[in-house]
Order: sequence, then structure tokens, then C-alpha cells
Amino acid sequence: MPLDKPLRETLGKEPSVLLANPKFKPNNKASFLSNISIWQVLKDVVFISIGILFAGFGLKGFLLPNGFIDGGVTGISLLTEALTSISLSILIVAINAPFIILGYFQMGKAFVVKSIVAIVGLALAIHFINYPIITSDNLLVAVFGGFFLGAGIGMAIRGGAVLDGTEVLAIYISRKKSISIGDLILMFNLIIFSTAAYFLSIEAALYSILIYLTASKTVNFVVEGVEEYIGVTIISTKSDEVCRSIINKLGRGVTTFEGTGGFGKRGENHDKTNIIYSVITRLEISRLQSEIQKIDPNAFVVMHSVTDIKGGMIKKRHFKE
Repeated sequence: MPLDKPLRETLGKEPSVLLANPKFKPNNKASFLSNISIWQVLKDVVFISIGILFAGFGLKGFLLPNGFIDGGVTGISLLTEALTSISLSILIVAINAPFIILGYFQMGKAFVVKSIVAIVGLALAIHFINYPIITSDNLLVAVFGGFFLGAGIGMAIRGGAVLDGTEVLAIYISRKKSISIGDLILMFNLIIFSTAAYFLSIEAALYSILIYLTASKTVNFVVEGVEEYIGVTIISTKSDEVCRSIINKLGRGVTTFEGTGGFGKRGENHDKTNIIYSVITRLEISRLQSEIQKIDPNAFVVMHSVTDIKGGMIKKRHFKE
């Protein structure tokens, strides 16, 4: 999961329109860029503020009163609070501090400043805001506590900050060792949940795993959006027809590049063919497969999940519809 996903900036006027205005002078360029920066900062502040309120509600309204934990630094803080009675507000700041310092060298100054604001803001929200205790039903606590916590973390990420420093450590280690970020986070959380099972109870640990899974899915939903994008590679002897079908019937763009056959059941095959690459949504897979089947039943098709898309028809199409 990406830690900083820039958001599309929408201005009231296009730069070309401003330049066409006789009152607009070239020396106003700094002011124009400043307006863009202020707009971005305001959006980041809104996202981080909403993230703080949501995460605080998930923690104080669901998890804390029922003795459940989450994964990551938040989970360590909750577990430590349960065992020592030290204020969660203090623990969240103290335990996140080393990860944020590490983030300065990995992510840069802007990331650190935003994350400090977000984490301190979360600590203050937990300490001063009297969130209502919603339910004591364990299943509801696990599902909705994880949902609100994940929504808060996701909103903070969209604002360019983190409320949990675990991924910063995972990124640092993955750059030093040949271990994926996902595997590192998984191992880190397995240690946390195993510790919870020992000191709290196995039942509490199992519910905490459910909270973590719910929160993780919600973070992905908030950061990446409702639509899941799929990258499609198609090798077909009727590549031109397939391209036209994707463009005209699905409304998606395509990229083609030349490929050469290798070895198959019939030996060497060095015939040249066009390879098609396109990005569609998960909901369009069935229709694409149907169109390809009509044109070339023998086409070779490979699909894979795609994240962090920028530019192209995928994003622009939403504004047209």
C-alpha cells in the first residue's frame, strides 16, 4: 500500500485562460503556484482532520472499552495500555516517534511534518473528545471498530500522512533486505497477535485479527477507491480487431508493442505479432472476455491487479460520465 498518493488538483481556471487575460502578468507566476500549494495544503488538512476523528472514534468508541487491539504501532499501544494502564494518548505518540524519525530519511520532511500533526492530533482527540461507547457486542466491535479505524488511517494517507508508523519500518527494512513490505508487516503483526493471545486471551487475539483484516480492507477501499483496476495483456493474431473492440465498445485506451514468438508445442515460432496492453475495471472483465472470444477464441490473455494509476483514460473517464 502506498504511503503518499497525490490527489488530482482542480483549479477554477485553466492556466491558458489566465494567460489570455490581459490583467494577468507573467510576474504573477509565483502567486499562481502559491495558490496551487495552498489548495493542496487545505485538502491535506481536511483529509488528515477527518482521519483523526474517524480513527479516534474507532479506538475510543469500540476497541478501548472492550479490550481489543489492532495490528501495527496502534496494536502495540493498545496492548501496552491494557497491560500497564499508561494513557493511550501518550503511548501512541511515544511508540510512533522512532518510526517517524526513520520516515524523515525515507519519505522526506513534508511527510514527517504531516505525520507528526496527524499522530499528535489523534492523541489529543483520544484524550479530550468524549466519544460514545457504541456497543459491547464483540463481533460488532471487531467489524465496525476496524472499519472506523481503517477509514481514519486511509484518510490520513490520502492527506500524505500516517497514523501508524509500521509501514515506514517495513519500507526501510525492505530496502535493506530482499523481503517484501507485505511479508514484513505480516510477520510484525503475527508477533503482536501472538503476544496478545498470551497476555490477554486467545479469544481477544482472534477478534483483534478480525479487526486488523477489516481495517486493512477499509484502508485499501479509502485510498484506492471503489473500483479495482485490472491490467490486461493480450496476444492475438487479430490484434487490430481486438484493439478496435476495446476502444469502441469498452471505451478504454490501448497500448501496442511488437513481440516475437518463442518456443511452443510445435517447436520454434519466430512470427512477429502485436501485443496489446490495456487497463480496465474489475466489472469490465466479463465483457472484455466476451469480446475477445468473438474475435479470436485462441487469443492468449493475462490479467493482473493494478494500483496507483495516474493519467490516461482510466481517470479522465470518471469526469465525463
